[in-house]
Amino acid sequence: MRGQHRNLTPRRREIIALAVKGASNKQIAWELNITEGTVKTHLHRIYVRLGINNRTALAALVHRSGEE
Repeated sequence: MRGQHRNLTPRRREIIALAVKGASNKQIAWELNITEGTVKTHLHRIYVRLGINNRTALAALVHRSGEE
């Protein structure tokens, strides 16, 4: 993910960090003071950008890159 994350906004990188730590969409929304719908939209766009389908793949990608 090293090169791929550079194309992501700081907000999306924040969402990734919280998601891979196991935070729910609701928890992420509360932490970042945004709506759950906004979290879902960001996650969907992150998945598309990184060519993955879910949080498990996201966590694996982050883990493999050593950027936890």
